[in-house]
Amino acid sequence: MPEQKKTPIVMKIDQNRSIMYEKLGIGKSFDVGCRTMNILGHEVDLYYVNGLCESPVIVNLLRQLFQLNEGTRDDKSAFKHIYNDLAHQQVELEDTIEKSVTQVLSGLIAIFVEGEAEAIIVDVRAYPGRTPEEPDTEKVVRGSRDGYTENIIENTALTRRRIRDERLRNELIQVGQRSKTDICISYIQDVADPGLIQLIKDELEMINIDGLSMADKAVEEFLVRQGFNPFPLVRYTERPDIASAHLLEGHVIVMVDTSPSMIITPTTYFHHVQHAEEYRQSPAVGSFVRWIRFFGIFASVFLLPLWMLFVIQPDLLPDALDFIGPNEESTIPIIVQLLIADLGIEMLRIASIHTPTPLSTAMGLIAAVLIGQIAIDVGLFVPEVILYVAVSAIGSYSTPSYELSVANKMSRLTILASAALFGLYGFVIGITLYILLLARTKSLNTPYLWPFLPFNAKAFGQIIVRMSVPLAKIRPSIVHPQNNHRQR
Repeated sequence: MPEQKKTPIVMKIDQNRSIMYEKLGIGKSFDVGCRTMNILGHEVDLYYVNGLCESPVIVNLLRQLFQLNEGTRDDKSAFKHIYNDLAHQQVELEDTIEKSVTQVLSGLIAIFVEGEAEAIIVDVRAYPGRTPEEPDTEKVVRGSRDGYTENIIENTALTRRRIRDERLRNELIQVGQRSKTDICISYIQDVADPGLIQLIKDELEMINIDGLSMADKAVEEFLVRQGFNPFPLVRYTERPDIASAHLLEGHVIVMVDTSPSMIITPTTYFHHVQHAEEYRQSPAVGSFVRWIRFFGIFASVFLLPLWMLFVIQPDLLPDALDFIGPNEESTIPIIVQLLIADLGIEMLRIASIHTPTPLSTAMGLIAAVLIGQIAIDVGLFVPEVILYVAVSAIGSYSTPSYELSVANKMSRLTILASAALFGLYGFVIGITLYILLLARTKSLNTPYLWPFLPFNAKAFGQIIVRMSVPLAKIRPSIVHPQNNHRQR
């Protein structure tokens, strides 16, 4: 970001006041205010934003300021007395108008004293928001029920509660010339790769935009420069336990104020196919659940194209599988039926997002009737189409990462169209292009298919089988941790 012009605070409070009134829009914006007082014979201005400050704390601070007038103090040291006597844990000094304005608009208060070239900044933030609750997209049968919120202060506290290490660092920067959005970079100092930390800092500091209204998603697009690649290059989580586990592995977490989703970097394809539920069960149960999920993801991508291939080239079917349909004739080509049904389910998913909760059950019943038996009875679909499309849809819903499930759906449609047009050759070419795209993808210089490509047998084994915690003694090498050992 280009460096903002700095206006120093001067000793004449009237001059400071005119600039602050103009920049903050006091008198025009109803939610920004200034309280002018006389403390120890000096004019004092206190600037604040309603709704972002904790009013009882401000009232208590004002009471402390007025009590200074009751004592017999040297009126030539009013600034020193105010700074020393404020009963608050976070009091800082600023020497420029721009920084003071930014702090006020962030929910802090700025106190200007006549005859002083510095402002006293007191943190009295109380952002409106909800209480920590379990995220809807990452629910578990057993485990913690708290989740990140839109308050970056609460989010860092939820992480600190789980990692009480003095080497945990939460570095705060501001991005956006107008929004000045707070972004926190979290990492463990002696574990995370310094090169990765610096790379993320450099990418964030290069962001030159007026505002980040879409918060984490806008930051992601600047950070990884994804382009039109549909596969997610970062992992999102709203669970503090998942974020803490990745911090301990050597990952870097990017928190964006106003967003409950934490950005985990770097990530691979296999980070998106794991779920917290696997680690809340025994290793055997967790591995079983993981295998079922892998099967669902595999089916969501390849089941429809494979069945389409068998439909147009039934000679590829072995005798034991010759019952695979369609067993009924239809005037509508199978590929058209598959596309209509698959896109119809996607429309239902989109509709469910925008449907109010009280109406979602009714919408589900209508969808079941329309896309189910009635569609078959009128000859729009053959029964096998509904079956295989439904299995593919269930596989998509079993994918832990929403972003990956949508990317896989796009890949499925591409492979399906290729198989329908060119038969076996199209099917093979579609799968090859799918694998090549994944193999060529990198996230912050990290191979997307690691530990499959490049192959790492030990790490790949931990992907296939959920290892017990006592056996997971080494941190993943893909993050290049400074300290490889988790246990001694």
